[in-house]
Amino acid sequence: MKLIKLFFFTTIIFIITLPVKGERYDRVSEAVEASPGKEFLVYKFPIREQIAPPVVRMTEKALEEADSLNADFILIHMNTYGGMVESADSIRTKVMQSPIPFIVFIDNNAASAGALISIAADRIYMRPGGNIGAATVVDQTGAEVPDKFQSYMRSTMRSTAEAKGRDPDIAQAMVDPSIEIEGVIEEGKVLTFTASEAVKWGFSEGMAESTGQVLELAGIENYRIVEQQLTFTDRFINFLINPVVSGILIMLILGGLYFELQTPGIGFPLLLSVIAATLYFAPLYVEGIAENWEIALFIVGVILIGVELFAIPGFGFTGILGVLMVIVGLALAMIDSNGLDFTGIPASEILTSFLIVIIAFFLSLSTSMYLSQKLFSTSRFGELALDTVQNTSSGYSSVNPAMANLKGKTGITKTMLRPSGKIEIDDDVYDATALTGFIDKGEKVKVVKYETSQVFVVKA
Repeated sequence: MKLIKLFFFTTIIFIITLPVKGERYDRVSEAVEASPGKEFLVYKFPIREQIAPPVVRMTEKALEEADSLNADFILIHMNTYGGMVESADSIRTKVMQSPIPFIVFIDNNAASAGALISIAADRIYMRPGGNIGAATVVDQTGAEVPDKFQSYMRSTMRSTAEAKGRDPDIAQAMVDPSIEIEGVIEEGKVLTFTASEAVKWGFSEGMAESTGQVLELAGIENYRIVEQQLTFTDRFINFLINPVVSGILIMLILGGLYFELQTPGIGFPLLLSVIAATLYFAPLYVEGIAENWEIALFIVGVILIGVELFAIPGFGFTGILGVLMVIVGLALAMIDSNGLDFTGIPASEILTSFLIVIIAFFLSLSTSMYLSQKLFSTSRFGELALDTVQNTSSGYSSVNPAMANLKGKTGITKTMLRPSGKIEIDDDVYDATALTGFIDKGEKVKVVKYETSQVFVVKA
């Protein structure tokens, strides 16, 4: 009987202490209550552009600087319509794993990828008239992508909401139009909350007009704000690692190599390709994203393509291997992996990197071929290529008349003909080819024919 009572009592205590939906561990309140009267340091940085690798870099920089300053809170001032899922997921992970509590102030919009990042924060505050939601994954034309990508986003939104004590069904409804929640959203529509609706359903802690009001609502009365300051180098690196700019640089790299292979010597196209490759790899290398072996893979690929074009007739295995190595080297340089270990990196990020390189590769190839045809087939660019025709009727000829008169004459081999070598006729030395077999040095030979600027001889 005592055992039954003990079991019953333990069960009741366990049920009472279970967290209910919407209840969560509030790191902001804990930090404020633990240090009453303290001047809190708040590190603030903005997310106002498309969510992409430059924003990931800004977030990493913010975390490093906030940690070095011993900041108590990190505040994101957000106004974005979304962006790349893989970049948003990277930022989400950093926000959730940060030992410093995050507060997000949605200043008008936190759509799509912005909604995912916001839900990962400890507190969300919104400007009246602001919106959060509409996290369906779409392509660049605005069309929904296949369900496997939607499935990943649904799962990510649910797990993030669960970790922060928010309703996972509501979070999933921001992605999946098939979700119906009574009183919240009907089936067939993607959920987007206004500021007041977000407060009502636990996806915002309040509405504010300014950063000061946000901190006041969060209970942070005595504070000092340090804002992120980007240097010229930071802005330049952010510009270079933008996916659009990366794609253009890849086109310049490949286009420069194509034009260089079409023209003799070393000139401007190769210089352009080298500069573009430097601008492409340098920021990724400095940031620790691109590694030595990835750059080496690209260089070896370029060398193999050159060997295939200049040393091996046709275009076969060596050339194909070179092209693959160039593509893989360029794509993997975008991915922050540990060697060949891609653990924790979303498949969508890897796929996106390869798509950027492959699309840029074919655009560069087709554009280069088109421009090459136009540049070298029009008189407008006569300074780039000779367009004068030297007709035989005008007296032009590649044949030396004196060489043609050698037919029937005899001479002595100056070197062994194997089958080519040197012969001497009337004290003049000529290049010659043995018509059959090899002819030793010092042998008497006879010129039997002269074709394609070449003298052919046999033993006399």
